[in-house]
Amino acid sequence: MSTESEEGRRIVASLALRVDRVEDIGQVADVIVTMLLDTNASLVPIIGPKGVAALYRRSLHLSLSLNPRLAGTYQALADPLDLTQLKSIFIQQDQNDVIFFGEELFKALYELLVKLIGSSLSRRLLLDVWDTHLSTQPSQETSP
Repeated sequence: MSTESEEGRRIVASLALRVDRVEDIGQVADVIVTMLLDTNASLVPIIGPKGVAALYRRSLHLSLSLNPRLAGTYQALADPLDLTQLKSIFIQQDQNDVIFFGEELFKALYELLVKLIGSSLSRRLLLDVWDTHLSTQPSQETSP
């Protein structure tokens, strides 16, 4: 599966919609951390906590190796699963760079999961979780 797949575009769109109109880097960091927590909650019953941890670590490694501009910033994570440390790194970065990192991390995670459990189950577990959160966000009303 390439990163330009339909699923990859949905992942990018999902994150983009969640951070739309967010001007504070702390809020962007919260969005990505929340997505990671939601992903964890969805995957633990299927592949267990150690499986999720391994998947996350490998996704992080792939994201950094494919995007050298991210490597210097995120390779310093002592524990890639420490979301508090990850959030503190996010807060020190440019908002666009943090969003790009989130996109790349989630695409890598999804692609690895597809290889592990197949596309149908991966789609139901992850894309539906992210899409559900999008559909529950309040819509912006437009006045005539």
